[in-house]
Amino acid sequence: MPMQNTSSRAPRFFYGYVVVAVSFIVMAMSSGSNYSFSVFFEPLQQEFGWSRAVTAGAMSAFLIGQGVFSMGSGRLTDRFGPRPVVTGAGLLFGAGLMMMSRVDAIWQVYIAYGVLAAAGHSATFTPLSSTVARWFQAHRGLMTGAVMAGTGLGTMVMPPLANWLIYRADWRTSYLVLGLILMTVVVTAAQFLRRDPAEVGLQPYGADRAVQMPRVPVAPASGVAFGDAVRTRQFWLLCLAFAGFGYTLQAVMSHVVIHSRGLGLTPASAAGIMTVIGGFGFAGRIGLGGLADRFGAKKLLTTALTALSLSLFWLMVARHAWQVYAFAVVFGFTYGGVVPQFSNRVAELFGLRAHGAILGAIVFCVALGSAAGPALTGYGFDVLGSYTLPFAICGGVVACAALLSCLVKPLPAKSGGVPSSEF
Repeated sequence: MPMQNTSSRAPRFFYGYVVVAVSFIVMAMSSGSNYSFSVFFEPLQQEFGWSRAVTAGAMSAFLIGQGVFSMGSGRLTDRFGPRPVVTGAGLLFGAGLMMMSRVDAIWQVYIAYGVLAAAGHSATFTPLSSTVARWFQAHRGLMTGAVMAGTGLGTMVMPPLANWLIYRADWRTSYLVLGLILMTVVVTAAQFLRRDPAEVGLQPYGADRAVQMPRVPVAPASGVAFGDAVRTRQFWLLCLAFAGFGYTLQAVMSHVVIHSRGLGLTPASAAGIMTVIGGFGFAGRIGLGGLADRFGAKKLLTTALTALSLSLFWLMVARHAWQVYAFAVVFGFTYGGVVPQFSNRVAELFGLRAHGAILGAIVFCVALGSAAGPALTGYGFDVLGSYTLPFAICGGVVACAALLSCLVKPLPAKSGGVPSSEF
């Protein structure tokens, strides 16, 4: 019997870690390319003379598109698995970035970035989060955090790369190169994804029976159906909490570089803010993602949102480079810790039966809040000539998100909810 357990654990670890590693790479490329928009903000504004609200509106369009398409990508993943969905993501996102190298009007930006690139990005986070949740019953928080840590690495690498390409050539060439790199890497990586252990005759890591299973149809995963989930108070509280987080996250990620330039930082130093956010975001995803396995996703989520709120009030009054970098440390670590909890909270509350569809619907609501953040923050600067009040609003919004997170209680067992010890 021990030998049987050992031999069955090895394939599960091999396949499971391949899924995690591939998902990490895809998240690094996708999210890193997305957050590079902050580096392109100033060159776009200078070339076309757009206001900050109009320029940031491109990111808002991207986030709305991402949210709309996320609902479909989650359902497609539940039905067909992640491989074809993520392959399509690489093709669409790469094509959108390459089209950005040819734009001459704002409506073209909104189509290339707000439709094509958004459709591609939408088919990464939700499918990958749902897939990892299916592979790992134990250590789910740690493994989800490891995948989401790809965003941190991508944020460390891609914005500085884009800034270097802009310096060496121009912003159009930079977009073309990023698009080609993203398309090649994501499409290749997607071919190694598997939807769940049943495809290779295995059980999820941490399941009660740690033996190899025959390749036969398996019973549907337990949990709440999509239609039942959206009729619960818990679903909508999660949507509002994560939407508030999205508002603040995308406002900062879109404006922090140009804000830093206004404080007197050089282009390289301002782009370095994104590297710090990405690096500590990497640590936050791994560290806080792992702690969620021990203390529960709800406690980690509420704590991280509270710390995130405090960091925004610090940024509101920061005037020196070291102060902005100190903000980047706290903001990166805490926002990194929040991201894995999207998937974890859905799995904790609603199970895996319709995990992709439920997560996709929540991501759509997040996208609505996220879309408002860059545009409203840019409008606030256009009117006031300062980011002080817009960043204070961000801090207040994410503080409300922390409060809403506290109000989410487990579903009653009779309604299909997952048993929980949370109170």
